[in-house]
Amino acid sequence: MSQQSRSERLNLLHTALKQRILILDGAMGTMIQREKLDESQYRGARFADFDRDIKGNNDLLSLTQPELIERLHREYLEAGADIIETNTFNATRLSQSDYAMEDLVPELNRAAAEVARRAADAVATPDKPRWVAGVIGPTSRTASISPDVNDPGARNVTFQQLVDNYVEAGRALVEGGSDLILIETIFDTLNAKAAIYALQQLWDELGFELPVMISGTITDASGRTLSGQTTEAFYYSVAHAKPLSVGLNCALGATELRPYIEALSGVCAGHVSAHPNAGLPNEFGEYDETPAETAAIVAEFARSGFLNILGGCCGTTPAHIAAIKKLS
Repeated sequence: MSQQSRSERLNLLHTALKQRILILDGAMGTMIQREKLDESQYRGARFADFDRDIKGNNDLLSLTQPELIERLHREYLEAGADIIETNTFNATRLSQSDYAMEDLVPELNRAAAEVARRAADAVATPDKPRWVAGVIGPTSRTASISPDVNDPGARNVTFQQLVDNYVEAGRALVEGGSDLILIETIFDTLNAKAAIYALQQLWDELGFELPVMISGTITDASGRTLSGQTTEAFYYSVAHAKPLSVGLNCALGATELRPYIEALSGVCAGHVSAHPNAGLPNEFGEYDETPAETAAIVAEFARSGFLNILGGCCGTTPAHIAAIKKLS
């Protein structure tokens, strides 16, 4: 068990990135779905009498089923993950409003970071530290695209609302013990800019800053984000934040993602990350790409020198991460 301070871990992070490809974990949602939890398990004792259904609120499990979430983190760590992501993809007020649980946001983020920290510290050693990435998801709103096809100028969120959401979530992720912050699955770059701005405010408030990873999403074969940017345009839109890494995740499998990772590596001044899906979903929304298949594809990314951080998104499991680790 490692008792290193956060500053010590961050020094080791920068050193490790100069020496090898770091392995990010795989999909938390995929692993939770495999557990087939029912409504009562999501509720736990604390929310047994809550006045609406909350099954599917995976972020809540950091409070109601912390042992389960810690076990899933441990499975990824034992598979070889260097960096594990907190279970906070929807832990913002905008996203938690779907469950009327907005007031839990600080607690959700703090608890999720603490759970991940426990798992990481339990297996870390001085010569093999493990890092916790506090996840900030895109929220369920988009600042650039109208939700009404009949009114292109309509918006259901403001830039300031996004900033406020991200400051609140980010603060609790830091308090819970995150080593870095991962702004991920970015389909609208304006949302990402709000997250970057929020973190800059937070760093000013705290008097220190953590490294920031930024990961966008190319939504289809057009090679663009949902808000219309190419990979290169997306990078230049966020480069001012001087992130630890810029990368791509979700929506596409590794095969489909390859040309965009190559394009990103050609312009990115810093580290490059990728955590693709396990192929494309089948007609049932499930992912059929095996660990060996995924690993063989992304191993070529590594051999080509395209990236520095490699993991998995939707459909990936500890078996996928173990295979990626072995071939990378």
